[in-house]
Amino acid sequence: MESMIVIQNLKKQIGQRLILDDLSLTIPSGSIYGFVGENGAGKTTTMKIILGLLAADSGTVTIAGQTVKYGDSKTNQNIGYLPDVPAFYNYLSAKEYLALCAKVSGLTQNVIAAKIPTLLSKVGLNNTSQKIGSFSRGMKQRLGLAQALLNDPKLLICDEPTSALDPIGRKEVLTILKNLKNETTVLFSTHILHDVESICDHIAILNEGKIQLEGALENIKAEHNKYYELQFKDTTDRSYFLKHTAFDGQKKDSLTLLLPVLNQEDSGLAIVETLARLKVVPRKLKLVEPTLEDIFLKVVAK
Repeated sequence: MESMIVIQNLKKQIGQRLILDDLSLTIPSGSIYGFVGENGAGKTTTMKIILGLLAADSGTVTIAGQTVKYGDSKTNQNIGYLPDVPAFYNYLSAKEYLALCAKVSGLTQNVIAAKIPTLLSKVGLNNTSQKIGSFSRGMKQRLGLAQALLNDPKLLICDEPTSALDPIGRKEVLTILKNLKNETTVLFSTHILHDVESICDHIAILNEGKIQLEGALENIKAEHNKYYELQFKDTTDRSYFLKHTAFDGQKKDSLTLLLPVLNQEDSGLAIVETLARLKVVPRKLKLVEPTLEDIFLKVVAK
């Protein structure tokens, strides 16, 4: 798979604080890439360097094979950008605003006439004639997304795009981003782990200026331990089960054990056979896969 972004040995210090510490990262073309970390981890600083808005102390960034240079907007011709709270002219309609942005971008009138209805339909704003000032936050974010897609970017950078939205607005924006998978590469920077897990196929975890973990989300999850959650009807059953088995379970609460999975099929079968042999009927037995939050907390705590 070709790479859309290659970051090598990026360092950035502001005052006495080292913001980025030898950061290296490769983002595959066509991926929806989750760039996650706590607030202050260095995500926005990285975005600014990628966009050529901030100079790195050392290291390189290339986008689609072109080297990013501070103050040079050449590589930005391939980029669409959506911030957490985009700014608008509130007295314009969505159509008028996109037409203005398209003219500033140098698009011809014929292209503008064809593209704007398509973009407004893509973000679900094709049936509104309201002025932007009366839009909800979710509507404004979707309009910002349409504006970011005006130049058919090879790379769409979204910096905390759902952080200021209510659940409905978040779902709308995430659905649009997910549907862009076959059209462009999406770099999705956020601290909201559930959003990343719902749409991203690759992730990188940034902590204290370093990449602590990166790769395909599916592979990362497979490398972290699954477990069975076994809940008993009462403490007597739990004690009886532990006394007559060799399972090494971690106690979650007075009625629940967490049993590690060595082999999913064999472990599950062994638990069921043991329960049947002991004539213990559990309240619940389920396989639990690690969430991105579980993985993030484990990685950051190291």
